[in-house]
Amino acid sequence: MDVVCLDMEGVLVPEIWIAFSEASGIPELRRTTRDEPDYDKLMRWRIGILKEHGLGLKEIQDVIATIDPLPGAKEFLDALRAEAQVIILSDTFTQFAMPLMKKLGYPTLFCNTLEVADNGEITGFKMRIENSKLTTVKALQSMGFDTIAAGDSFNDLAMIQASRAGFLFRSTERIKKAYPDLPAYEEFDEFLEAIRGALRG
Repeated sequence: MDVVCLDMEGVLVPEIWIAFSEASGIPELRRTTRDEPDYDKLMRWRIGILKEHGLGLKEIQDVIATIDPLPGAKEFLDALRAEAQVIILSDTFTQFAMPLMKKLGYPTLFCNTLEVADNGEITGFKMRIENSKLTTVKALQSMGFDTIAAGDSFNDLAMIQASRAGFLFRSTERIKKAYPDLPAYEEFDEFLEAIRGALRG
């Protein structure tokens, strides 16, 4: 039996930090896992910038409330979930993701948790498990599942390469050139057909 493991940001919904960067007028916060492979380093840097500007969870959640899934993402996910079990594996946080999960029809999501002070300041973060995407894919495989994985960023590559089939979706030219063996797609219809082909394979 196959389980399809999908990244969230950049694949199903816009990048939250880019949206918040634009809303807050802080260009440094545009940096994502497409730019920085070391997620721990990236998050500590982000938290430092938030503290410097006196911004906390509420301000980010207010922006997230205005974000909708990427056009066609819910229809893609609905069609895929009719044919296979799907798990969204994301390095985002429960406090960010749940409003977006509602708009996607509450698919299964494995992600992380922010540490937030009483005054709303983001003080840290708790990762669900080390190398969470790859670790989860390997755990599923240890239970007898085959995995098909897709994402757009550096932190998706390990789970993609460890899976029976793997794809890039709306990735960067830098990543696509570095990994030319990975099929890359830009539109949901062709992406869905590629996953269907892998499910039949």
